[in-house]
Amino acid sequence: MKAETFSYTSSGRQTGTEGEEAERMALMEAALYAAGRPLTLKDLCSAAGLRSRRRVKRLLDRLIKFYEEKGGAVEVRELPGGRYVMQVKPAYFRVVRRFASKPLLSDGALKTLAYIAYCQPVEQREVARVRGSQAYRHLKLLENMGLISRERKGRTAIVTTTPYFSDLFGLSHNPDKVRSQLRKVFNEMKIREIGE
Repeated sequence: MKAETFSYTSSGRQTGTEGEEAERMALMEAALYAAGRPLTLKDLCSAAGLRSRRRVKRLLDRLIKFYEEKGGAVEVRELPGGRYVMQVKPAYFRVVRRFASKPLLSDGALKTLAYIAYCQPVEQREVARVRGSQAYRHLKLLENMGLISRERKGRTAIVTTTPYFSDLFGLSHNPDKVRSQLRKVFNEMKIREIGE
């Protein structure tokens, strides 16, 4: 099957039905890029100026295929729950993370998040014991970013990661699978203890 290419006129737009579809795909692509987070089908309908979810889904499938065939470091993926994201492929994430103009997380907060992901569900006081007093600041930041959730249980809280965390890092929504995926990453990075 031939890779799909989009050719534009000097005004930047194609003409006819194919041009309209290419324009709507470009609008969805721009929305995914600008958002920097997963978007719902409803969000993408709005971006494309369409009401038909079926039509938007068909265009998204074409956009996903376009990125697959193009190759490169960026992908558009469908996530559970009918959400879509444009992201750097996981194989490139560790290399390009240091080039981000504004890192999402400090190394300390990232280590706290890794500990939570690996040990979840975990008591908040256990996170603080292992990661130190700065863990409470990290927990607040991670919760505000939507990466973790805390549920009150008596005098402490139980901390778990969210589906958004899994989507952002390309991990499973199943905590047991996340643990094995992280174990593989830790082995590659030669990390023996999460608290390091």
